Amino acid sequence: MVQTIEITTPDDWHLHLRDGAAMVSVLPHTTRQFARAIIMPNLVPPVTAVPQAKAYRERILAARPSGAKFEPLMTLYLTDNTSAATIREASASGFIHAMKYYPAGATTNSDAGVTNLERTFPALEAMTALGMPLLLHGEVTTQGVDIFDREAVFLDTELGRIRRHFPKLRVVIEHITTKEAVQYVRAAPANVGATITAHHLLYNRNAIFQGGVRPHYYCLPILKREEDRLALVQAATSGDPHFFLGTDSAPHARGSKECACGHAGVYASHAAIELYAEAFDAVGALDRLETFASFHGPDFYHLPRNQSRLRLERAKWQAPATFSFGTTEIVPLRAGEVLQWRCLAP
Repeated sequence: MVQTIEITTPDDWHLHLRDGAAMVSVLPHTTRQFARAIIMPNLVPPVTAVPQAKAYRERILAARPSGAKFEPLMTLYLTDNTSAATIREASASGFIHAMKYYPAGATTNSDAGVTNLERTFPALEAMTALGMPLLLHGEVTTQGVDIFDREAVFLDTELGRIRRHFPKLRVVIEHITTKEAVQYVRAAPANVGATITAHHLLYNRNAIFQGGVRPHYYCLPILKREEDRLALVQAATSGDPHFFLGTDSAPHARGSKECACGHAGVYASHAAIELYAEAFDAVGALDRLETFASFHGPDFYHLPRNQSRLRLERAKWQAPATFSFGTTEIVPLRAGEVLQWRCLAP
C-alpha cells in the first residue's frame, strides 16, 4: 500500500475567499497546498470592473502568509451590462483570467447575475475573440424546475444557446454534479472543460440528512444521487483533460449556516488536497491525482504548469471542529472527523 505520494503543486480553479478579516483567516489554508487559484468575484458588491479586481487582488497578496508565493487569478462578475470594452480591458490587465456567469439568484451573492442571456452577447463575442474563458454556475433558476434537475436543464437550454452562438468560446462548467454533465463534457470539444469538487466526489445527497439536517453539507449545486457521484469519480480519475480540480470552497460564518435559512456552501480549503487524495485512493487511482489536480487546469487556461512539488502521506489526523473566520467561526467539511491523508510541508 502506497504510504506517500509526491505531485506537482496543484492549483484550485474555483475558490471563494471572501474579503477583509474573513479572507485573512482562510487564505493560509489555500496557500499551504495550492500555488494558484481562480478567485470568485461574488463579493458584496460584486467585482464587475477591472479596478475592483485589481484592488481585491492587492488585498489578497497583502494577506498572504510570510513566505507564501501564492498567486490569485482574478475574475470579473458577468452582468447584463458588461460591455465589450470591459472585456478588452480585463484581457489586457494581465491578472484577470476569466469572466464568471451566475444566473441571477442561483447561489450566494448572485442577485446581480445574468437575467437575459442575449444582453451578454457583446461581452461573449469579445471573450471569444480574445480567448477569455467563461466560467459557468451551471444551473437554471426557472421556477418549477426541481433542484436536482437544474444542472441538466441548464446544459440543454442556456449552455446550448451559448455554444450555438459562440462555438469557439472557451467554457468551464464549474462544480459539475451529475452523470448528464459528465456525458456532456466528455462529448464536447477541447474548448469546454469542467471542475469537480472534493465533496461531490466523496458524498451523495444522503449526507445532508444523516442523523438530521446537516447544514454544513448543503451547497449549490446540491449533492446529487449516488449514480451521479460515481460518474464524477470515474471522470476525475479517467485522465480525461476536460476535467480538473476546483474546490468551490465557500466559507460561511457558523451562524449563517446553522439557522432557519442557511447559506449554501461547503468549506473544504483546510484539507482540500487530502480530501481529493482520499477520493482517488478509494478507487485505486492515486497515480492519476497529479494529472487531475496539477496538469489539466493550467493546460486549459494556457498557463505554465507549476515547477514546485507537494508531498502527501497516508496518516490519520482529526480535522478541527471549527476555524476562526474574522470575528466569528466556520465549521469545515469533516469537522471533528478523521482524515486519511496529510499534506506535508515543503
